[in-house]
Amino acid sequence: SGESGAGKTESTKLLLQHIMNLCKSNSQLEQQILQVNPLLEAFGNAQTVMNDNSSRFGKYIQLRFQKNTVRGAKLSEYLLEKSRVVRQDTGERNFHIFYYMFAGLSSEEKEMYGLLDPSLYRYISGRFGTEDVAQCWKQKYQEVCNALDMVGFQEQEQVDMQAILAGVLSLGNVTFEPEERNGSVKVSEASQGWLKAAAVKVNVLSQLVCCVPCSSWSPSVSCCCYLCADARDSIAKVAYGRVFRWIVCKINELLAEKVDPEVELSEIGILDIFGFENFAVNRFEQLCINLANEQLQHFFNHIHVACLLSLQKLLLAKPLGLLSLLDEQSAFPQATDKTFVDKLNSSFKGNLHFQPDRGHVLGFSIIHYAGKVQYSAGGFLEKNRDTLPANVRGLFINSVTPLLSVLFTGKSLCYGRASHMMLWLAGLLIFLCPGQHSLMMLMERMYSANPHFVRCIKPNSQKEPGVVDSQVVLLQLRYNGLLETIRIRRDGFSWRPSFQEFAER
Repeated sequence: SGESGAGKTESTKLLLQHIMNLCKSNSQLEQQILQVNPLLEAFGNAQTVMNDNSSRFGKYIQLRFQKNTVRGAKLSEYLLEKSRVVRQDTGERNFHIFYYMFAGLSSEEKEMYGLLDPSLYRYISGRFGTEDVAQCWKQKYQEVCNALDMVGFQEQEQVDMQAILAGVLSLGNVTFEPEERNGSVKVSEASQGWLKAAAVKVNVLSQLVCCVPCSSWSPSVSCCCYLCADARDSIAKVAYGRVFRWIVCKINELLAEKVDPEVELSEIGILDIFGFENFAVNRFEQLCINLANEQLQHFFNHIHVACLLSLQKLLLAKPLGLLSLLDEQSAFPQATDKTFVDKLNSSFKGNLHFQPDRGHVLGFSIIHYAGKVQYSAGGFLEKNRDTLPANVRGLFINSVTPLLSVLFTGKSLCYGRASHMMLWLAGLLIFLCPGQHSLMMLMERMYSANPHFVRCIKPNSQKEPGVVDSQVVLLQLRYNGLLETIRIRRDGFSWRPSFQEFAER
């Protein structure tokens, strides 16, 4: 664990290399396990303000051994930051793979996928890189292609996958305008070409993204245009999210152990999880990440501390915990982010872990174990609903792109429907792959195992060697929960090994 840029992913890669080296067998399976990392980073990592290669998902890698030989591996992914596909903050980028494609594809391949100049695409904010950066991305693209080949992706699968990614980018440029005759909404004339590039069945997709009804609570055409844009972005996020989960499922198929089920295997699991986050602006994603860290902090300390339990009750209690109230509001068509915040303010009045915001920004603050975090509530309901327009699934199932059809038929991926956050924390991931572990199942596994905690600490924020900024380090110690651990042990809950245990260790 550790904050963004502290070295979690790099440490995980080094640990994997170390374990493979100890096995000394140098089998194809071991090489395939190591090749998984560049693939996952390309599709799941992005440049942020804090880190040029930030993992925007959590991952758990299970290595299964028979004696000293790796017999199989399994990967679980948690809470991919799908919102990044359609929106990035200033100074940040979309997922790496989009930039790698522009830099690595030939002119003929770009024409085949309908890709134009990268500066034209809204989903990558018109930002590209210098010539040196583009060269680096070109090399990264080749590494991704090599990894796809080695992991076992067929050529047609790779073509289909890149066609979907190109379609996602084109979809982001589709805009909407009022229909003059009847006051409804249509795809703007200026973006008809983008719609055609994004979809084979242009007319059907056009109808779907424009079919959001204008009800009594959203009567204006401008509001309908906004809702159509939401529908467009939802399609893009879900398409990308399913591509990512399909990649994980394909990896797991390849790395599954090929031994007699009766053979007992040992296991080492490595969890590379996102650290506690407290940015200048904190959104729905930061709340999800910090909720996970609250659960992990509870596990790290192995003790029922009153303040931790009180905070977990605020967040997880039914029917009046924050998550339950979020789900309740998400179920009401009339509800808005403001009605959600109003509900929180009335329900948690006087709660020591909750503070209403007094300023003009719509939001609230939570006093976490690591300190106070102010959350901007804009977009909470939309992200929790994670909805798609009606009949979109049928459109994708009937797509002439075979991979799109597979992603939405449920034949190789098992998908469910419920609110994003509640399912994840209650023990079910939305759009579960068969056998995938949720956070609670992961916690159960950790309790039954012999865990070791690696706290990664970033010495400074400038990415400079040999410089230690004590304030930066102190904040991380607090966010990692180490100061809380010290307080617990000072209060008399210290753990002291016997001399024999200490000597052996």
